[in-house]
Amino acid sequence: MTKYSSMDVYIDGFIQQIPTAIEIGESASISSPQEPISNIVVSGLGGSGIGAVLTSALAADELQVPFMANSDYFLPGYVSKNTLLIISSYSGNTEETVNAMKLGMEKGAKIVCITSNGKIMATAKAHGFDVIQIPGGMPPRACLNLSFVQQLFVLNKLGLIGDTLINQLKQTAAHLTAEDAAIRAEAKSVAQQLDGKIPVIYGETRMEAIAVRFRQQINENGKMLCWHHVVPEMNHNELVGWKNVNGPLAVVFLKNDDDYFRNARRMEIVGEVASKYADVITIQSKGSNFLEKALYTIYLTDWISFYLAELNGSDAVEVNVIDYLKGELAKI
Repeated sequence: MTKYSSMDVYIDGFIQQIPTAIEIGESASISSPQEPISNIVVSGLGGSGIGAVLTSALAADELQVPFMANSDYFLPGYVSKNTLLIISSYSGNTEETVNAMKLGMEKGAKIVCITSNGKIMATAKAHGFDVIQIPGGMPPRACLNLSFVQQLFVLNKLGLIGDTLINQLKQTAAHLTAEDAAIRAEAKSVAQQLDGKIPVIYGETRMEAIAVRFRQQINENGKMLCWHHVVPEMNHNELVGWKNVNGPLAVVFLKNDDDYFRNARRMEIVGEVASKYADVITIQSKGSNFLEKALYTIYLTDWISFYLAELNGSDAVEVNVIDYLKGELAKI
């Protein structure tokens, strides 16, 4: 089993991963598809899957074809020779993703792999698929920037998005470095407010990728349950659930200064309702564009998850129960 460093070492490297990922992406060679691309599917799970959800949110305004983040053994029925299928598995051995790759091959999809090694690397080399190799030896959830940045470069190199996101990305490391000390201080404060409570994460729809990432980091690093929902959808169902609250909860709003004004007001009203039953915390992003704001919030919430682990005495790195599950599945 791989011996990992302490999680704070990996989170500390979040910013430096950006220029590293850019260098890898710029040098990647992606062959032109034989057929026009009519849809995009990125198949990956966990730490290798969240990058697809983030890419979908970041590229939504530019993409002219549908984009799906797929976290399953199987692929949607529409996958064909006109599909760009990006296979994302940090280890290269994620069984669900290996199976999805096999199905994509059967359907004749244009396959591009992002991995450090494993079965997916071997299959890609054997069949001549494009593959972008990223550095190995870390927990997959510690490699978000290495993963999603490659997806942006694949889309860019195939002409599916322009240069805007790539250019913005090149400015983001400096932005995060300038805010680093303030980010860590805020993360410690928020973690203290969340300690001993079940976090409930809310934001507008475009922030769902960031909310999912926060939830997953609280799960894996903080060893805590939590949930998330988005505005406006939660106004049509979950809002009613606040009438009968079970257990100590704390609401965390993920906000931007350019949230759609009606969603901003919706979140204010939700906060008024929730404040009768739970503590309410607001995390306000900082940045000159959505990409900067997204990575700012992710970096901050990654630190929150680490500080939560410290507060509750957990090892932020270990995922023994996932290892147990994989071991049991291997017996089938």
